[in-house]
Amino acid sequence: MQKKTFQISSKAIGIAVSCIILISVAGLWFWLKRDSTVNTKNEPEKVHLPPTTKSVIDYNNIEKDKELKALMQKRKAEYGVEKGVDIITKSDESFKIGDSTVSMQEILDKIRIKSGDIVERDLKSKKMGPMKNSESFGIYVVQSRDNIWNIHFNFLKDYFAHKGISLSPLADEPKRGGQSSGVGKLLKFSERTVNIYNIKERKIDVDLNLIYPLSKVVIYNMDQIFALLDLIDYEHVNRIQFDGETLWIPPN
Repeated sequence: MQKKTFQISSKAIGIAVSCIILISVAGLWFWLKRDSTVNTKNEPEKVHLPPTTKSVIDYNNIEKDKELKALMQKRKAEYGVEKGVDIITKSDESFKIGDSTVSMQEILDKIRIKSGDIVERDLKSKKMGPMKNSESFGIYVVQSRDNIWNIHFNFLKDYFAHKGISLSPLADEPKRGGQSSGVGKLLKFSERTVNIYNIKERKIDVDLNLIYPLSKVVIYNMDQIFALLDLIDYEHVNRIQFDGETLWIPPN
């Protein structure tokens, strides 16, 4: 009789132990699942940032850098230019030519000083972040044997080609009697609207002579120039008047 009682007790103990193990396993599984859920909820949401723009436009690397080349093509297409400028940079960007890196803001400050404007810096501007509406500037890298007249003429031909107009190679030549053609007057005006910058000496320049490779650039304010060119009807280009300061087309 005692032997039977011992057998029953052993079975009961075995069942009890099994239940304890099952409850422990279930409890551990529940705890791990709950802890995983809490950690997931506490994790910060992933932020998908938009592609960053190029802060430095590297002229030396345009053909090798597919992303940079695509960016330059996109910017040129917005203005309908292709060969008239080498790169288009924003006023809050910098560009690199050869070993020299120059910020557009540095150049703009020197242009304003040269023109007599006072350059003021708002000390709070650094806390305000980058400018939202930055201007665009076309940069032409001056090569040997370049002259300012031909640089402007090529820029103008590029612009009119986008409009479906092919300029004659002689379109800038004076008319009979020595008077400047309409295109010639446009080019004379262009000389007053662009700036030459010596990137080696880091100063505004006025002379394209003594050109060293990758030493000087011609800077176009794309928004200002195209605002003017878009007002000109090429059919009436020869009616353009220029007095050395102002360009205009007299009324009929």
